[in-house]
Amino acid sequence: MTRFSEKLRLSWLLQKPTRFLALLSLSSTLNLCKSIARYLLSQTLPFLSMDNLFAPHSSDYFDDDFDSNSFHSRPNRRYLHPPDPRDFPDERVYLLPYRWWIEAQGDADRVEGVLYTVTSNSDSDSQILLHLRKQQDPSSLEVGFSGRQYALVPEGIWLRALKRYNDFNNAMKDFGSLFFTEDRLPDLFPLQVRIYVSWETNSLVAKICQKENVAKFYKKACNIFDSDHSPMHIWDFSGQTTQLFINDKVTNDSLGQLGKEVLLELHVHGLPELMQGNGNNEMIVDRSDMECSSHSGSVMMNGSTDCVIPNIVDFFLGDYRKEINYENPLGMNGELALAFGDLLRMLWVPGARPVVPEMFKMKLANFAPQFSGYSQHDSQELLAFLLDGLHEDLNRVKRKPYHEVKDADGRPDEEVAEEYWRNHLARNDSIIVDLCQGQFRSTLVCPVCKKVSITFDPFMYLSLPLPSTTTRTMTLTVISTDGITLPSTLTVTLPESGTLKNLIGALSAACSLRDDETLLVAEIYKNRIFRVYEDLSDSLSEIRDQDKLVAYRLQKYEEATPLVVFSHERLLENSGKDRFEKQLFGIPLVTRLPSISCGNDVRREFLKLINPFLKCSEDGLDVFDTGEGVNKKFEDDDLGDVNSCAAIGSDADSTSGTEDDTQLSADFEFSLPGSLRIELNDPLPISKLDKKLEVVVLWSDRMLKKYDTYLSQTLPEVFKPQLFTTRTQESISIYKCLEAFLKEEPLGPDDMWYCPTCKKPQQASKKLDLWRLPEILVVHLKRFSYSRYFKNKLETFVDFPINDLDVSTYVAHPNSQASNHYMLYAISCHYGGLGGGHYTAFVRYGHDKWYEFDDSRVAPASEDMIKTSAAYLLFYRKI
Repeated sequence: MTRFSEKLRLSWLLQKPTRFLALLSLSSTLNLCKSIARYLLSQTLPFLSMDNLFAPHSSDYFDDDFDSNSFHSRPNRRYLHPPDPRDFPDERVYLLPYRWWIEAQGDADRVEGVLYTVTSNSDSDSQILLHLRKQQDPSSLEVGFSGRQYALVPEGIWLRALKRYNDFNNAMKDFGSLFFTEDRLPDLFPLQVRIYVSWETNSLVAKICQKENVAKFYKKACNIFDSDHSPMHIWDFSGQTTQLFINDKVTNDSLGQLGKEVLLELHVHGLPELMQGNGNNEMIVDRSDMECSSHSGSVMMNGSTDCVIPNIVDFFLGDYRKEINYENPLGMNGELALAFGDLLRMLWVPGARPVVPEMFKMKLANFAPQFSGYSQHDSQELLAFLLDGLHEDLNRVKRKPYHEVKDADGRPDEEVAEEYWRNHLARNDSIIVDLCQGQFRSTLVCPVCKKVSITFDPFMYLSLPLPSTTTRTMTLTVISTDGITLPSTLTVTLPESGTLKNLIGALSAACSLRDDETLLVAEIYKNRIFRVYEDLSDSLSEIRDQDKLVAYRLQKYEEATPLVVFSHERLLENSGKDRFEKQLFGIPLVTRLPSISCGNDVRREFLKLINPFLKCSEDGLDVFDTGEGVNKKFEDDDLGDVNSCAAIGSDADSTSGTEDDTQLSADFEFSLPGSLRIELNDPLPISKLDKKLEVVVLWSDRMLKKYDTYLSQTLPEVFKPQLFTTRTQESISIYKCLEAFLKEEPLGPDDMWYCPTCKKPQQASKKLDLWRLPEILVVHLKRFSYSRYFKNKLETFVDFPINDLDVSTYVAHPNSQASNHYMLYAISCHYGGLGGGHYTAFVRYGHDKWYEFDDSRVAPASEDMIKTSAAYLLFYRKI
């Protein structure tokens, strides 16, 4: 249901872009709860990471009046060397327990470090002075469980290590609460540190001033760097100090900085509580149990394979900037990737304060204005744009080579598919392609020459239609053009998600349509033809229950013949300036004329069409007749000679016609749009290229009495709903949706295929098959349909597997060794309609635990709860 409240706005911020299931916000005025977002990133964004994790948070991280947004914005800093913007040297630096760092780091994080011995000199209560001297023999220092040993690491490496630690920690314990308890939170706080070079000691001096730091943070710093404790050692893995020294000497570049202070913001993590005295072993884990095996590429957690290498979270927490493609004209100069990466890092920094993703929203709206403002947007559209934008920003291909597309020409599918995939990777190579892209086999068959064309195309997600299992009753009026049969009303039953082809097929059977006939379906509105349905692939959802439809039963011709449409008018008395005014009435009549040249042709065909409406007396004769049969009088007196146009034109002494013709001309006045009157013996202003001729017929009072016009004025609605009727919940399997997506179907008239054999566009049949499957399979359930009048949402319940989606039946690759089985790990749900709605998400934690994310509320969920008719996006990972 639709929720209109302030809670909806918060939900929109948190859940709206559920491409990544509540990670991304399109609102710049609301806050995104970081603890929830981190968990979502660990479980869902990962289409990505697939790892079961989320970072701890700390209530001690901020003062009550501390602004988290100002903390995450980069402070203005001075550097000893002017930075290259693409090198991003302003990455934050973290001080960690060295032993924790050794245990938590991954193989990709191993970098050379510089060891310093640190002495503390706190000669006053207002500042702390630290002297850093390089250790000549780092190997002599034992990485022990005593002493004070710390590591300086850049932000990206720290975040990955923290994530890896939490992966293992969470996998080894029961998940009793979504959030860590306070006594388990590693402490994290910022320190403002001034660094300068000491000429006398050839060392670095770090100064921490009380007035530049929050009081409680400065107090913690005093405890950490207390000179009364055992000696202190710091390993620098950040590279912040190595630029100042070469061969253990102060560099020439730093000479100009002697005595000048550089202000740096240092973030202290896990101190002092966990490293004082003999240390706390809670944070120490066995790396061999925590890392993914380099041989298997995965680690077993809770009995499932949850590690995918590489994964998006680790990628953006690492040095992803090296892969940004600034030269790609299809990309966004790296701005989208940078904004997304910054957002991820902001979300992964421990702390429970909300984040306002203003920069990400601004960058997104700059390149996709459709996501501006605060209106509700389609989360699948955002997913498509974001995945494509990230791919182009991170495309490893700097110069895309040109590859000519070759047809299969009888070659084996395996060979052709591999050729297409190589060509695709030669132009598109990114982590998005690595994880999220698969490959279709597309088969086109020409309906004329039977030419078969096979291509292999990449895909990023599957957009599956929801075929209806329920039926729809439709009522139409069938009007014949044989001049004998009266209109009849037919009611047919069709699939609710059927097409015009289904409707015409059902009507053809119901009215016993002959092989030489065809049906033309049209909508009648205010006594005119409002729309003609011609595309057999048009969805019946475009036809409303209150519409009035007519199916014209026409003669089938081999060559294209013009369609003649007769509309009816009559004169009504008017109290205004003009005594009479013209008014439309009745149902338009339609026919096809293979040859039409003059007004008599129009008159003759019109009289034939209205012949079934002639009123008859009790003895079966025309009320105006004196004894002859109706049909004979109609033919002899009204239709005249079949060659009337030629006869009139060849008789030089002829007047405008017989007396009957004169009377008939007074009874019916024919004109073209614009009040251009049609004379019976004059040629018509129509060419062979004209597809339709519209004729307006003005009826006299005499003819209105002679014909039963009531029969031509009443049309039933397509469907008249009964009061108090209820519709049952429709249910369908996701496999049926997949079959409907992959089934063979003709291309639409606007999407025809150019046949190389016929040398012209043809309405070919198209068949899709799955060929290559991605690691992460995103399934989009197409719940929203659009027609001329309204937008509709399908509330169909889709039954989807949770633990084993098996698509083996739909994979055409006969020799594929890859797994065709998937496990569901996240769901994006949409409640409400298109005018207003609400997004929520379900996320799998570990092997069998599910949680529901609804605004700021997070609660456990059972597998029975996650299957609803609101499911919109399904995220599967390969198993």
